[in-house]
Amino acid sequence: MSRYRFVAAEKAAARAVSRACAVLKVSRSAYYQWSQHLPSARAQEDAVLDEQVTRIHQESRGTYGVPRVHQQLRREGIACGRKRVARLMTARGFAGRFKRRFKQTTIADPEASVLAPDRLKRAFGPAGIGLNHVWVGDISYLRTWEGWCYLATVIDLASRRVVGFALADHMRTSLVSEALEMAVTARRPGPGLIFHSDRGSQYTSREFLQLMAKANIVQSLSRPRQCWDNAVAESFFSTLKTELVYRRPWPTRAEARRAVFEFIEVFYNRRRLHSSLGYRPPVEYESIRLPGGSPASAA
Repeated sequence: MSRYRFVAAEKAAARAVSRACAVLKVSRSAYYQWSQHLPSARAQEDAVLDEQVTRIHQESRGTYGVPRVHQQLRREGIACGRKRVARLMTARGFAGRFKRRFKQTTIADPEASVLAPDRLKRAFGPAGIGLNHVWVGDISYLRTWEGWCYLATVIDLASRRVVGFALADHMRTSLVSEALEMAVTARRPGPGLIFHSDRGSQYTSREFLQLMAKANIVQSLSRPRQCWDNAVAESFFSTLKTELVYRRPWPTRAEARRAVFEFIEVFYNRRRLHSSLGYRPPVEYESIRLPGGSPASAA
C-alpha cells in the first residue's frame, strides 16, 4: 500500500507513473485499480470538517443548529459554506433545539394602584445601550418530581447576560427580590438604571418597590396582556427550557437548581453564541463591544 502512495506522490509531482512503478516493482494496472478507490480531496476535507461539526454540536449540548455551528466554525478560523455544514449535519442526524410557545406565569395585581409606564416600548436591540443601563426580569417554572421549582432572572439588556437569578419552591416577592439583590451586588450599577418586567404582583409589591428605591433603580412595566413587551426575558426562558429542562426528567429541586446554575454561569453566559450579539457569548461581547461599562460594573 505504501508503494502505491509513493507512486501517487510521484504522479502529483508530474513525474512518470510508469518509471515509478518500474522502480518499485508494481504493475501500472494494479496502481490504477488502487487509485480508483482513493477518496477525493473534497471527501477528505468533508471527513475533517465532519469531525469539527460533530465536536461543536456535542459541546453545545446537542442544541446548536446549522447557523450556530457555522458561526462557531468561522470563529475558529475554519472556512466553509453554510450549505456544506447543513449537509454534514443532516447526514449525522444533527439538528438544533426548537423553542416552544410562551406560557404566562406571573399574574398582575389588580389592587396595584400606581404603576410605572413602559419605558422601553420594545426597544430591545443591544446596539447603543451601555452596560447596567437597562435590566429585564421575569419568572418561570420547572417541573420536578418533588413539585414545581420557580426561577426568577435578571438580564442585562445590553449584553443578554444573566446577571442575577434565584430559584425556590414558591413565587413570592422574595424570589424576585433575591434575583435583583444578586444582580445589584455583582454589578454595582449607578443611579438611574431601568428595570423592566411584566405587571406581576411580585414586581408591583411594596417590598420590591422599596428594594428598587434603595438601589436608585427606575421601574418600567409592560403593558397589560402584552407578553412581547418583555420579549428578551421570555426568549431566555424559552432557550433554557428547550436546551435544558425539556430534555430530561428532574427528580429533585436540588438537582434542577444545580443544572440551572451550570447552564447559566458556564454555558449561557460564557459559551453560547447569541445571534443578537453577532454570534458572540455575552461575557465576550461585554469585554469588546459595549460602551458605558467599567470593570467593576461589568463583573
